[in-house]
Amino acid sequence: MDWNKKNRWRMCSGMLILLALLAIPFITPIQKYIAIPTNIVTFESQTPVELPELGDSAAVSTNDDSIQAIDSSAFYAKEPGDSELFYEVAGFPVKKVNVSVLNDVEVIPGGQSIGVQLNTLGVLVVGHHLVNSTEGTVSPGEEADIKVGDMIVEINDEPIESMENVKPLVEEAGKNEEKLEITLKRGKETVETTLEPVKDNKEDEYKIGVYIRDSAAGIGTMTFYDPKSHNYGALGHVISDMDTKKPIEINDGTIVRSSVTSIEKGNNGTPGEKQAKFSLKENQIGSITKNSPFGIFGELNDPIDNGSYEEPMPVALSHEVEEGPAKILTVLEGEEVEEFDVEVVSSVPQKFPATKGMVIQITDEELLDKTGGIVQGMSGSPIIQNGKIIGAVTHVFVNDPTSGYGVHIEWMLQEAGVELYNQQEKEKAS
Repeated sequence: MDWNKKNRWRMCSGMLILLALLAIPFITPIQKYIAIPTNIVTFESQTPVELPELGDSAAVSTNDDSIQAIDSSAFYAKEPGDSELFYEVAGFPVKKVNVSVLNDVEVIPGGQSIGVQLNTLGVLVVGHHLVNSTEGTVSPGEEADIKVGDMIVEINDEPIESMENVKPLVEEAGKNEEKLEITLKRGKETVETTLEPVKDNKEDEYKIGVYIRDSAAGIGTMTFYDPKSHNYGALGHVISDMDTKKPIEINDGTIVRSSVTSIEKGNNGTPGEKQAKFSLKENQIGSITKNSPFGIFGELNDPIDNGSYEEPMPVALSHEVEEGPAKILTVLEGEEVEEFDVEVVSSVPQKFPATKGMVIQITDEELLDKTGGIVQGMSGSPIIQNGKIIGAVTHVFVNDPTSGYGVHIEWMLQEAGVELYNQQEKEKAS
């Protein structure tokens, strides 16, 4: 009997302790304490910054001259930099808050339709084919273990910059019955191989049995332009080869003015597409120096017009993006940049670069009527909320063309070389 009483007592005590632990987060002072962030990142022009209140008896202090606590409800930044705030109760510190105040960053939003040409680093292998030789059909490239997606960067120690560099070397080696020493770039690896060209009896010329490409072209949308550095960002996603589906490693590239001629409307299961015309030899407006998961980047020759958004606009960090109404800038006809309503359905505050930070939905009736939602060629269209550039449209949901992903603007700025974080913040991120 005594043993049963002891067990019941232990069980009751355990239940009471468990209930007390579960109730702790719901106690008002504890809730207030948990609501205080451990890190605050903001821009200089956005101070004073309001602080969560811990209670009437709490105070906020700092030992740093770069910021000033305004009682227990806000702080003011005297200059950019990293600082610390302390919540105190009865003179004892109870929580530390790391504060990073960034220099103000403003860029000009885009929205313009652009034509894009990328020149590959070497020549890209996009397929194999058979050569009709006197001994039957063979593919020297496949036998030499040259894979689809490889970049041919050197042949016989000579740099390969375009398809025009390949044919003379193949012909010369074939006539002299010599093998070609080929250097391949396969992802991050460098691979060496050899092959002997084979004469195609039908076409009376020597071949190596691979299909190659040295450039790619398409259309997209400008996201932003930095008037200080002349750097720009566009597309919001990497450009991949249409055959290999792998990101194109570029040597250089060009962007040009583009005029939208028509739009193929999207439906469930079938993404729509902008049709546009542009000349790669005329109307060149900038260079392409980087093709990354966050878009294409380079330098503009001259600023380009986007109508009513000609002045620099502040940007928002990922934690500042709110669920709710926003706008995008894009072109539906000719070169006219127009503004359309969208909804930010969700946004994930990100401490590290990631490509899919937002989900947006098109709500503008005019845009839905003309495009069905997000269409190919709209990638890079800047997203604006509360007077700030928050990101760019990147992908459409195939089964729901009214919705898609967006990338946060801070990662595109970082790729473009636009200084956003101070040196201390960069070191923390690395």
